[in-house]
Amino acid sequence: MKEINKYIDHTLLKPFSTTSDIKKLCEEAKEYHFKSVCVNPTHVAFAKKELKDTDVLVCTVVGFPLGANTVQTKVFEAKDAIFNGADEIDMVINIGKAKDHDYDYITNEISSVVHAAEGKTVKVIIETCYLTDEEKVALCQCAALAKANFVKTSTGFGTAGATKEDVTLLTEHIPSMMEVKASGGIRTLDDFKWAVKAGAGRIGTSNGVQIMKEAKGTK
Repeated sequence: MKEINKYIDHTLLKPFSTTSDIKKLCEEAKEYHFKSVCVNPTHVAFAKKELKDTDVLVCTVVGFPLGANTVQTKVFEAKDAIFNGADEIDMVINIGKAKDHDYDYITNEISSVVHAAEGKTVKVIIETCYLTDEEKVALCQCAALAKANFVKTSTGFGTAGATKEDVTLLTEHIPSMMEVKASGGIRTLDDFKWAVKAGAGRIGTSNGVQIMKEAKGTK
């Protein structure tokens, strides 16, 4: 199993985050060697500069947090993020189209962003709190067809975050080359443990430092 820190996307997506907040996030990520920092697009270039010559990746979000942008807008966002130095893209699907069961639209949308990302890791946020189990499974199939790298549970801005049941369900319905990112409500070491046990290959959390301190205290 990977070390705990390499599961964690150290996340700060609050709309009022300042440059000093992002600097602190990056300093923490460097200290703990997290897999990435996940920041809003406006902070990508700054985070990339702060993390130069480190092993920490820069992740950003597209179509965030509602997913209701047009495909063309999401494509532009992805290209702009890559230009500014993003290593990974977490995109929100069009949730209304998912509820319409317009899975051709969703597959095309994801595929368009994957293409725009030029080989960078793409994680597909499906916002599980609004979906039936059947819709979640169908969206896993869409993400697989579109050649995304991850299916991600939540934005953290919905009515609920990751659950053990959802992480298990998504893990069971993606191909072996894909992974699940659990996000939303992962705040403690116990939360981290159940998410990884359920199959998550990545954890999105704003509580990475606290999780690492808990882990150190239990060794």
